Amino acid sequence: MLARTPLLRIHDMLEAIRGIERAIKGKTFRDYQRSWLLRSAVERGIEVISEASRHLTEDLKAPHRDVRWKEIAGIGNFLRHEYQNVDRRIIWRAVKNGLPALKVALLEMKAAHER
Repeated sequence: MLARTPLLRIHDMLEAIRGIERAIKGKTFRDYQRSWLLRSAVERGIEVISEASRHLTEDLKAPHRDVRWKEIAGIGNFLRHEYQNVDRRIIWRAVKNGLPALKVALLEMKAAHER
């Protein structure tokens, strides 16, 4: 198995963000709360983002101090191991308010890495 480069990890994160964006487009918190399928898809996307973020170097992350890297890395473990305690409102706010800034940072990282 080939090692996943930082650029591939960034790609994985962007793909997960785009998937979450498509899944929640036109949806309300109530829709999210009522749909096991939607919640599961969003949470899986967050897990991918979390795991991939752990493999990005500090040099890549440093210019993006506004991104909550530590929380991003930690949320995956919480979703996997404390799934029964997940607060749906926190997840919803994270995808609505946190993912856009993360997406911008990742696109900038990707562009810089490709140069």
